[in-house]
Amino acid sequence: MILAEQLHARILEELDLTREIEDEELTQLIYRVLNEASQQEYLPLAQKTALGKELFNAFRKLDLLEEFLEDDEITEVMINGTEAIFYERGGRLYQSEKRFLSREKLEDVVQQIVAGSNRLVNEASPIVDARLPDGSRVNVVLDPIAINGPIVTIRKFSKEGITMQQLIAWKSISEEVSDFLAILVAAGYNIFISGGTGSGKTTFLNALSQYIPKDERIITIEDNAELQIRDVPNLVRLEARNANVEGGGAVTIRDLIKSALRMRPDRIIVGEVRSAEAIDMLQAFICTI
Repeated sequence: MILAEQLHARILEELDLTREIEDEELTQLIYRVLNEASQQEYLPLAQKTALGKELFNAFRKLDLLEEFLEDDEITEVMINGTEAIFYERGGRLYQSEKRFLSREKLEDVVQQIVAGSNRLVNEASPIVDARLPDGSRVNVVLDPIAINGPIVTIRKFSKEGITMQQLIAWKSISEEVSDFLAILVAAGYNIFISGGTGSGKTTFLNALSQYIPKDERIITIEDNAELQIRDVPNLVRLEARNANVEGGGAVTIRDLIKSALRMRPDRIIVGEVRSAEAIDMLQAFICTI
């Protein structure tokens, strides 16, 4: 880890920050510095390759997070400031030997993630939910709320999407229950999916959505877009928005539910209900009976 920090500092010294650096030029600089370091201290080829990738990610991507995001077997990543990183693989938690070089670098990565979702997080607004380009859900808690922060939790989702047939094959659900749910979905019944954190609510909802008739107008409402509704042509996706720096401009789940009722929906899917929007949902059920 000390070697990586030293190499990072040497590369940073040689970078011309007054202009945009192309990926190829950065790669050449990284491996030139690595070759110089290997002349002073022997570095096995595997270690040089790993260091090269780590250094490139530190300058171009989400730093060492890329390693966890590219591993399809990892389902969750938990960053406890610069002190420790844990990850979930196969339902079990492991502690990584890696850590961020500095608190400043971790904060830079946090801002990069949050900006990509058009969200804002700072000391005045220290908690935010965001998402990565691949759909992974990100929760961030900053100082002073998180004493050993920044705390970042990333929930990864299957790139292919889980189908009801796969759930049946895994014996997570029986064919009889699946057939019964298919009838309820097609008939337009109101369905609630509940469960603890990480129990598979979103995964199950995505699988259940395959029974939605393809000729319906579907509106999804989410605090942070995660649903993967497939093969529905008339699909409208709505996402809530936090307040801006001045404290205005927020668009809540409640706002979106009220608006969705005026958008001629055949079906409204609310990704998560955990606060005042529950009232609006109940009122919507009553006024549409």
